[in-house]
Amino acid sequence: MTRSTTRRQAIALGLAAPFIAAPGIAPHTHAQTPWPTKPVRIIVPFPPGQAADIFARLMAEKLTELWKQQVVVENKGGGGGIPGVEAGKAATPDGYTLLIATSGTFGVNPSLYPDLPYRPLVDFKPITNIIRGPLVIVAHPGFPASTVAELIELARKEPGKHSYASAGPGTAQHLSMELFKLQAKLDIVHIPYKGSGPAMADLLGGHVKLMMDSTASALGAIRDGRIKALGVTTATRVPPPLDNVPSIGETVAGYDSAGWSGIVAPANTPDAVVNKVNADLVALMRDPAVLRQFAERATLAAPMTPAEFAAFMEKDMATWAEVVKATGTKPGT
Repeated sequence: MTRSTTRRQAIALGLAAPFIAAPGIAPHTHAQTPWPTKPVRIIVPFPPGQAADIFARLMAEKLTELWKQQVVVENKGGGGGIPGVEAGKAATPDGYTLLIATSGTFGVNPSLYPDLPYRPLVDFKPITNIIRGPLVIVAHPGFPASTVAELIELARKEPGKHSYASAGPGTAQHLSMELFKLQAKLDIVHIPYKGSGPAMADLLGGHVKLMMDSTASALGAIRDGRIKALGVTTATRVPPPLDNVPSIGETVAGYDSAGWSGIVAPANTPDAVVNKVNADLVALMRDPAVLRQFAERATLAAPMTPAEFAAFMEKDMATWAEVVKATGTKPGT
């Protein structure tokens, strides 16, 4: 700086200096590349066909439109959902792999499996719940009982003779039926499947006569008369199109159970990505067109903040721990 440089010029030069790039160096930009810039994978830890898969695919379709990037659903079924959850845990925490968490994998499994290879609220970041919906006891048209009261009477008359299918040991379908058996004092044999899709296929084929399933995955077969609905698991009846199906609680006082399905990310996923996915999913779950698709499956949207979802999961784990203990449920039983 020369003596002739004025104080004002010195200040001006000083302020400008940080913005002058050295020769051969590109000017620094503070703009960040918007996420996502490539396809996003959503792992569903169950086979295709059940509620978690149905709503994951619905959200994937809508997010693909919103993000202008393909959002694909990858099913990794079997093993009580554990292999699929492990795949989500092992994924790179960059937001490009998300995981569907359910009342079975995150609510029940922590108390069902002593050596569970994942910790829901440590190995993952909650994003939002998506659905909270009732389950329904359904039966093959040839099954002698057509109501919950008739099922109770039949099962008490013939203890151990009848069986029911579920999506697998420790799933919401399994434990909700076990809770029903416990409260109604029934002996009905459990037949576990690797997902509700295979179980429903055997129910439709008459290989099994009774099943607990989500309203979302059972609705189509109920509507066209291929199976019959005996009762829904919520304390009160659900909105149309299943509003004519009694709740189990109308026959077994105090009975109330519902499944849920949400989305999480591997631990260490950037908070900015978690918050963006949350905001976009919550916005979708307020869209009347999306809500109509939820209602058509007799399922309610249940958006939450990440903190609310974490608290919800913690409470759900405590609830199912009591049921597992009371029923003596073990993996594979």
